[in-house]
Formats: sequence, C-alpha cells, structure tokens
Amino acid sequence: MAETVFVADIGATKMSAAILDRDGKVLARRTESLDVSATLGPVKQIARIASELGQARDKYSAAGIAVVGMVRCDGTVCAQDLPGWDKVPLTRLLQSKLRVPLVVESNYNAAVLGETWRGAGRGKNDVVVLTAGVTVGAGIISGGRLLRGAHCLSGSAGWMAVSEADGFEVRKFGGLEACASEPAIVRAAKNAVVAGFGGALAEFEPDAFAAEDIAELARRGDATCKQIYRRAGKLLGLAVANLVNLFDPEVVVFGGSLVSATDLFWDELTHTALSRCHPIAARQVRIRISGLGEDANLHGAGYLAWQSANTAASPPAAYEDPHQVSAKKVKKKLPSPRAHAVAR
Repeated sequence: MAETVFVADIGATKMSAAILDRDGKVLARRTESLDVSATLGPVKQIARIASELGQARDKYSAAGIAVVGMVRCDGTVCAQDLPGWDKVPLTRLLQSKLRVPLVVESNYNAAVLGETWRGAGRGKNDVVVLTAGVTVGAGIISGGRLLRGAHCLSGSAGWMAVSEADGFEVRKFGGLEACASEPAIVRAAKNAVVAGFGGALAEFEPDAFAAEDIAELARRGDATCKQIYRRAGKLLGLAVANLVNLFDPEVVVFGGSLVSATDLFWDELTHTALSRCHPIAARQVRIRISGLGEDANLHGAGYLAWQSANTAASPPAAYEDPHQVSAKKVKKKLPSPRAHAVAR
C-alpha cells in the first residue's frame, strides 16, 4: 500500500489540496481559485491537481474530499455556493477519475475530525468546531460520535437565530451567517458608509474593500470598523454559548478565515459565550482558536482517507458503529478503520 493519501478542500471561492502521510504531515500542497466555469469544473480541477501533486509518487492509498455544502451519505453534494451544485454525485464522479478508495464529507464535519485527530480537540470525545469565513457552520462530535442529523444538516450553525434581525440575507443565509461572516462584515461596512458614519471607510470605493481591509482599519483605530468586528464577535459568542448549552463539549474550537481577525473580537466572543452558557459548563469548557487554521479541513479529509484505505485493505470482521470516533484511537498516529466516523 502506498504511504500517502490525497486530500482536497473545496470552498466557496478556492480549492486547497495536499498529500498527507500517516502522521498527517503535509508533503505537498496546492491552493487555487475554484474553477466555476462549468458545473463539473471543480471535479476536473481535483483530478488535475491530484495527478500533478502525485507525479513521481506511488499511487495514493486513498483520497478524502471536504466540500462546502450538504453531503448525503451516498456522497451526493448540495452546495448553494457552487453554481449548478444542486445534486452533484461527487463521490461517484471522483471515484471514476482517481480510482482509489474515496470519502467525501462536508467541510464542517471534516474540520472537527481534523481538530480531533491533529488539533485542539485531540484525544477528546466531545468537541465542537465553529467555523466562520465566507460561510458559517459547525462540526460536532458528541460522546465520540460525529453528528450528522436526520437530513445530514447537523451543524448548520449559520442558521442559528442569534438576534431578532430579519430580512433577505437572514432568510437566504441564516441569522448568524447573515450577520457574522466575512460577507456580512463587508455589508455592515457598506451600510455604515451609506448611512454617513463610515469613517475611514468613506475613502474606499464601496465595491473595492474586503473583510481584511476593514480589519486593518480597525487595527488602526477606526471606530466604525472596530464596532463592526465587536458585534460579529458578540454574535459568534452567542452561537458558542448555544452550542455549549446543547452539546456540553469539552472544547470548542473556533476556525475558518475569520481566525486572522480574532485579535479584534476574541475577548467579545469568549466573554459573551461564557456569560451566556450554563454556569457549570462555563467553568469546564475550553474555547480555543484553531492552530490548524484552514488546514483543519484537509486533516479531517486525511483522517477519513486513511480510514477508507485501511478498511479497503482489511475490512472489519464484525460490525461496529460506523459513526463512532474513539478518542483513544484518535490519539494514535492513525486511527483504526473501526473508528470510521461516517457511513458510506
């Protein structure tokens, strides 16, 4: 068996891919803008990158793919952020191109598996990863089980109702995502400019600035930009409190591209979360910033890929719960195939 797996993370605007060894070490990587020129553009993009990264190497043992959107147990993906991805049979399409054991999982579930295998949740049986960036979502491991829900919608944290706000964005993206994602931060900045209190933002073209620009102005002391990030932090803190109250995790890990701006809202997030969750939980839970960053998705995909490779090489002799994630096994360099987190 080859000693590497191929992993990819399909986001809303970019794709990251890597080759991992059994320890989760990244041996090679690639990041590109996502090809949305055609519905199957990302599929062809993955096949090309897998071939290019794998040159001069033995065939991969397996592949793991994390993708934005909802992933059915048969590997069909529904992703409103990707044009034409209403019901794409991603597992079947990639299996025919890569020809190795392959697992497809949502990016939020991949993130919590990655943090449990190689990150801040290592060795824990109860872990929540809240990811905020272009979108907002959560991956949840409770009692050693990856929660998927009756309709594979568990972890749709972007749809949390964290305020009484309503309107087009709230009903399209969900209450939390409409108010505390990168696009939400940009919308808040544009609204401030239109209202006449944009501060330094007024010097920018309304369509030219991004969340990173607003963060930089906040660090320079712009009051409007600082307030935008503080509000996002408070809403994310309410979301963390809700997740803690519902699932009683040992650790909550905050990840996604907004991690780069946590210096602007981390105190607001943690204070709000701990003041609004159960007093006993507030004393016990740990709230951490992801050390893996956006690589959490790749490591989660790697975890699943190695599970798939091991299962293909040596199927379990007896049935065991396919949704079980053993903390003891996760502590090892490579979990046993019997700790496979997702039924396929």
